[in-house]
Amino acid sequence: METSKNQWKAAEVKLTYRNKVKASERSKIGSSKDAYKLLLKNWDKDQIEFVEEFKVILLNSANQVLGIFNASVGGRSGTMADPRVIFAVALKTAANAIILAHNHPSGSLKKSQPDKSLTDKLAAAGSFLDISVLDHLIITREGYYSFADNGEL
Repeated sequence: METSKNQWKAAEVKLTYRNKVKASERSKIGSSKDAYKLLLKNWDKDQIEFVEEFKVILLNSANQVLGIFNASVGGRSGTMADPRVIFAVALKTAANAIILAHNHPSGSLKKSQPDKSLTDKLAAAGSFLDISVLDHLIITREGYYSFADNGEL
């Protein structure tokens, strides 16, 4: 029986993460308000009332920001956030915790059932991976809703 030359070929997997911000210069998140301010500074103001986006703040064990990941961009009434992608990024950056965030282009801060279901699903996955989901913010230009501040996380 002859084996094919390609039978034993496999792609090399290499994981790298480069943080270009010095540890001493990283923002620290101490509250939902801190997270909201950081998100607003890093959100495209021309898009916040146009399309829904989902972002993830990645944190180290001291709640210093390792980065902000743009997980998805959707349409006017929703976006899909893939838990596998979110946690692949969190694992790659060696994040100890994450803060979830998405905007409502309508300006409403009212959470939907899909918002709550996704939050619960991501919190459970994070618990399994020892990556804390500290909060999920719904943001608008004028304010935010925090799942953690409202005892829902």
